[in-house]
Amino acid sequence: MGSIPDPGELSELNPLSFDEFQRQTSLMTSCTLLWKELSDHFTSLEQNLQKKSAALRHKIQTLDTQTKASLDVLKKREVTIDGSVEIAMEKLEDRTEATLNSISRGQELGDGEVDDGDGLLMILMSYCLKMEARGFWKFVVTKKKEIEELRNALPAALSECVDPAKFVMEAISEVFPVDKRSDKSGNDLGWACVLVLESLIPVMVDPVIGKMRMLVTPSVKEKAKEIAERWKASLEERGGIENVKTPDVHTFLQLLVTFGIVKKEDVDLYRKLVVGSAWRKQMPKLAVSLGLGDKMPGMSAIFCLLGFCLEI
Repeated sequence: MGSIPDPGELSELNPLSFDEFQRQTSLMTSCTLLWKELSDHFTSLEQNLQKKSAALRHKIQTLDTQTKASLDVLKKREVTIDGSVEIAMEKLEDRTEATLNSISRGQELGDGEVDDGDGLLMILMSYCLKMEARGFWKFVVTKKKEIEELRNALPAALSECVDPAKFVMEAISEVFPVDKRSDKSGNDLGWACVLVLESLIPVMVDPVIGKMRMLVTPSVKEKAKEIAERWKASLEERGGIENVKTPDVHTFLQLLVTFGIVKKEDVDLYRKLVVGSAWRKQMPKLAVSLGLGDKMPGMSAIFCLLGFCLEI
């Protein structure tokens, strides 16, 4: 049998064992807390990574969807080019003979002897078919009293042009962006510019896919951009926006909309121009086409009122 420990020895050993136990317990508690903190940290990191991964997957899916939609649009535009050209050629062939017949009648009527809407259309078609932009312009500006008849006839007449967009640009070049007339004391011809530009829009719409594609050559569109920039540059020479005539402003804005050359960085300029000419009947529609619909909420009621009450 072993010897029984001396009680004095136990009293000396027990306190040391208890202190060691407390030290180890404290160490385990600290380790447990550190482990929990580290575990929570990694859990948080994992959750954040999962959220970012989900957001990234959503963006990738959105991008894929947008890319597919864009590719579908491009494919549709590509496969419809031949159809659009074929329709244009058939239209040209079908109407050439009728237009040539109308030329003789238009010549018989003379520039100042339009007896009715048909006669007006025939003369306009004659100028357009022969691409006589100067004669076309001189004829149009003499018919302000027949503005509604002009509004109805111009799209059909312009469709007879080989290049309607180029034709219109040449026609209005006498007064826009710079008035080249030697005698500028007469009536302002902004109304004619706006009317012709408005009438050009339905003519440029692709017959197959509609407004998704406008039938205007890159060179003509670039020319339109150059004209718009020249007009903007001339604002300082005229003394600022406050000194520019409303018909001139209207022509500028209609040019942007017709040729689809609106620039996001010029939105503030467009807003000032629209506000300065808010009384004009076409301004509400132009404001929307310029992308100002959600940027001018305070003007909506005024636009609606003025749009119905005032005319060009």
